[in-house]
Amino acid sequence: MKLFTYWRSQAAFRVRIALGLKGLAMEKVTLDLLAGDQFAQSYQALNPEGVVPTLIDGEGEPLVQSLAILEYLDEKYPDPPLLPKDLRARAHARALAQLVAMDAHPFIVPRVRKYLAEELQLDEAERAKWVRHWLDAGSRSPPRGPSSPCSINRPRYVGR
Repeated sequence: MKLFTYWRSQAAFRVRIALGLKGLAMEKVTLDLLAGDQFAQSYQALNPEGVVPTLIDGEGEPLVQSLAILEYLDEKYPDPPLLPKDLRARAHARALAQLVAMDAHPFIVPRVRKYLAEELQLDEAERAKWVRHWLDAGSRSPPRGPSSPCSINRPRYVGR
């Protein structure tokens, strides 16, 4: 198994965490997104979107997008499971994952920051203010699930 990753990528970090939790060995290939490694022809052949993570597992097509990779890993390697057994707790865990992946993550990726700098001509202070505004707005009301093992309201730990 080979994982193309970047040390600062939340998406790649999610996959590295899942691989660790499942005890799966991987060859880690680190790209430098700030240097533009993702635009190399060899990487574009694996992931034309030019983002991380990309997972190679066996002979099939490369797997992309962290949440899709997490589902793949949980289905192909079910033990230990990444999600709780309880239906509502699973839904809550997915909601939290989507909150991070869809509401927060886009604001910190290099291509968004590059657009803010080059197209909108925002300096670093203005970009930071813009990012803080949207991250704060997206984190004001996280999904709530009081019976969930990962509830924000009443933290409990899986396995208790």
